[in-house]
Amino acid sequence: MRKILKYTAFFFAFISLNSCSVYNFTGTGKIDAKTYQVNYFQNNSELVQPGIERTFTNRLQDLIQNQTNLTLTNAGADLVYEGEIVDFRISPMTATADQRAAQNRVTIRINVRFTNKKKEEDDFEKPFTFFYDYNGSDQLVGAELTKALDEIFERITQDIFNESLAKW
Repeated sequence: MRKILKYTAFFFAFISLNSCSVYNFTGTGKIDAKTYQVNYFQNNSELVQPGIERTFTNRLQDLIQNQTNLTLTNAGADLVYEGEIVDFRISPMTATADQRAAQNRVTIRINVRFTNKKKEEDDFEKPFTFFYDYNGSDQLVGAELTKALDEIFERITQDIFNESLAKW
């Protein structure tokens, strides 16, 4: 009886450890690639907000670095992310009785081209969009701008990650 328990425990431990090699906690499963590259996302929107292209590029690099075991490289990578910021817009969402904006929305749309040199059927080009609402009496500068960009870029980079690596 003791021998059976010992073999059963060994069997379940083996299965549990073996399955971890295919799945990880980020949900990516097995990635055949070893390297990735994130090219600079140029800001081509009509409304220019200095520095958002650099911030977005760094956020996407960091997310992939933190959630995978891929190595970041500058050229010849297995996975390549590139694109541009095509829209940065601030628009009123609701108005007060005296025709002032009670709430504003900043929206950012980023066009992404993803290339997987190991698995070409995973390649795509598509836009990713998200927004942040803020009080109409506030200015979108300083801490409010940082908060807006943090929320928008967190969502967009996670959506890009899910589309390219997690397949959700």
